[in-house]
Amino acid sequence: MLRSFLRALLYGPLAVQLRRFVAVGAFTAGIQMALLWLFVDSAGVNYLLGATIAIEITIILSYILNNAWTFQDSQNTGRVDYLVGLLKTNIVRGTAIPLQLAILYALVEWLGLLYLVGNAVAILISGLYRYVLDAKWTWG
Repeated sequence: MLRSFLRALLYGPLAVQLRRFVAVGAFTAGIQMALLWLFVDSAGVNYLLGATIAIEITIILSYILNNAWTFQDSQNTGRVDYLVGLLKTNIVRGTAIPLQLAILYALVEWLGLLYLVGNAVAILISGLYRYVLDAKWTWG
């Protein structure tokens, strides 16, 4: 069962979409990490507040890129559809913010990881959650 699921992710009909989602996610994760570093190390903002702001900025960027490329077959076009899609992805990804921040906090405060390493792990863990909900609801 697991083997066929993993095979479908690599070669099935959703494989291209998933690879694009991961590419967009990797790109925006890099942006998020750079923003987080700027907020914390340059501006002196608390890492959790900096992460929250960086996440919201990359939510908008992710929506723009995913709508245009990843989910181009079910793309939100027109002003109302586009804005509704942006609202939906903000709800989906907004519900992932507490998950990502909790993981970040636990990794930094309890395990002593550097905040950027903790953030990278938190992004990876919350990524699957975001993909499933976005694919089903925002562009479903």
